[in-house]
Amino acid sequence: MNSKNMSITALVCGIVGIVGAFIPYVSYIAPLAAIAGIVFGALALKKFKEGDESGTKGLAIAGLVLGIVSTAFSLLMWACAICVLCTAAGILGELGAM
Repeated sequence: MNSKNMSITALVCGIVGIVGAFIPYVSYIAPLAAIAGIVFGALALKKFKEGDESGTKGLAIAGLVLGIVSTAFSLLMWACAICVLCTAAGILGELGAM
């Protein structure tokens, strides 16, 4: 796989990860696409440094950045979901004690 294909794959995975992070229930599997975007972006940049000039460096960087941002946002969403569940469990526990 040349760096052009990897760059495009990184960008698509990054976009899918960032859009999927905002969709309920898809946000739980969106980090998989984001991590793939990070991996393909890093591999494309590595091939670009090795001399494979067939790809565009900007697409690889964009895919890498979108993957990182999407992963961070997905982790934040997971943390918020856990906080909501813990708060709900605490409220239900207090209501059950009455």
